Amino acid sequence: MTDKTSNAKAERSLNFIEQIIENDLQEGKNKGIVYTRFPPEPNGYLHIGHAKSICLNFGLAQKYNGKTNLRFDDTNPEKEETEYVNSIMEDVRWLGFEWEGEPRYASDYFDQIYEWTVKLIRDGKAYIDEQTAEQISEQKGVPTRPGTESPYRNRPIEENMQLFDRMKNGEFKEGEMVLRAKIHMASPNMHMRDPIMYRILHKPHHRTGDKWCIYPMYDWAHGESDYIEGITHSVCTLEFEVHRPLYEWFLEQVYTPGDIKPRQIEFARLNLNYTVMSKRKLLELVNTKLVSGWDDPRMPTISGLRRRGYTPESLRNFADMIGIAKRDNVIDVSLLEFAIREDLNKKALRVMGVLNPLKVVLTNYPDGKTEYLPTENNPEDENGGLRDIPFSKELYIEQDDFMENPPKKYFRLSPGAEVRLKSAYIIKCESLEKDEQGNITTLYCTYDPDSKSGSGTEASKRKVKATIHWVSAPHAVDAEIRLYDRLFSDAEPDGHDADFKTFLNPDSLQIITTAKVEPALANVDKNVSFQFMRLGYFCLDKEATPGNLVFNRTVTLKDTWTKLVEKGDVN
Repeated sequence: MTDKTSNAKAERSLNFIEQIIENDLQEGKNKGIVYTRFPPEPNGYLHIGHAKSICLNFGLAQKYNGKTNLRFDDTNPEKEETEYVNSIMEDVRWLGFEWEGEPRYASDYFDQIYEWTVKLIRDGKAYIDEQTAEQISEQKGVPTRPGTESPYRNRPIEENMQLFDRMKNGEFKEGEMVLRAKIHMASPNMHMRDPIMYRILHKPHHRTGDKWCIYPMYDWAHGESDYIEGITHSVCTLEFEVHRPLYEWFLEQVYTPGDIKPRQIEFARLNLNYTVMSKRKLLELVNTKLVSGWDDPRMPTISGLRRRGYTPESLRNFADMIGIAKRDNVIDVSLLEFAIREDLNKKALRVMGVLNPLKVVLTNYPDGKTEYLPTENNPEDENGGLRDIPFSKELYIEQDDFMENPPKKYFRLSPGAEVRLKSAYIIKCESLEKDEQGNITTLYCTYDPDSKSGSGTEASKRKVKATIHWVSAPHAVDAEIRLYDRLFSDAEPDGHDADFKTFLNPDSLQIITTAKVEPALANVDKNVSFQFMRLGYFCLDKEATPGNLVFNRTVTLKDTWTKLVEKGDVN
């Protein structure tokens, strides 16, 4: 491959935002600097869609040797809390990114934004409107015909100055008046029809306290915050595309030639099926206690995914897989599940855990004997090594791994049949015991002492049609297992006229309290993931203690939902 061909291939691999940045750099714009920002509003916990934005903003800066700010757009004290600020910082760091300097806040710039506002009023570009929100909305009209000018639009400048000062001093009630930009009431873009710049809110702010009772609107504060910080590329999602003319108009009012002028670029937000991505709806789930909190492992929040056992690498890889697009689309959640399987398959320790135990007694195994059998920690990791697991006369296997009257092609344990115990021996079921209700309580089996895995004997090489997992009964540790699944049973829970909550999956959480796990899991780290052999990937929940093991299922070993959809068992 020639250098020219190689360069052309690399150019084709660039997404459209990278192409814009490279063109800007080639043209010498922004002094050769790439400076991005991640600007969440601290009114909820971040979700998987924000993870895509985080990876994009920080990734662009890393690729072009730039910087990224973390800036909280905290212009609405009614919904913002310090709890959300702290959770956002934790999520960004957990994903593997570090912002430039200290976290920034739009509230840091309230004084400067206020001064610019006064300038716009003096320049005749802003006015106080005393109409109600309903009247303002009605006068804005519709895109196909011009709006109606406010009766207050041509107030004298000094009167606007006096009223704005009185607003600032707290002399008016909430909703009594607002400050609007004087732009163009006939614009086909509704956002340009004299947008509101300031409103009255008699609410304490999580950072500024009671200093302010007027707060700038997002559209006014956001671009100006970008300008103050010297942001070069203000990357946001597609719903802000229609806001871009207003973003640019506001910048023109304060821009000084020679300064870095931010450029807004829009990309398609992440839409994921079988979930909702609205913070308002997620908050509704939390407040109505349909989930246990923002970090419920069924939630699409970063904290929920983290608690469920997702890794930062899997979310970053997922962001890479879905790429950056200009048009909205819906990503199948199975791709997210694929990303975590791919990551954990390479590094998760394989362990033994039995969820619904059935006792097995090996009648020909010596009483009181315990031997320790080596087993692979991870066959996908060449440096994974081995560990020893205890084996004894009494074992537990899964109830599903035995059938008294099996159908054809059932190769697991049944009367007279043989199976291999993983990393151990071949056993044969000789008889069984039932309780008064007819439930099988104990299997009596024999083992082939020459069939130990890896022993090199002919018996150890003997082939049987099934290998099952197990734990030694005397050594087993009790555990609670939480089987998490998709929160919604409908692929588009918020795509119907019905309340999205009606599509909640009743089987999104199953709690098993009968589980038995190998003793090595009694003292594991909460940041380590495991593959319970044949059952899925699991992690220790934050509520677990050494005497109370609680494991969360991260994901099944295979995508079972595709089969369920094909069968018609889910929508």
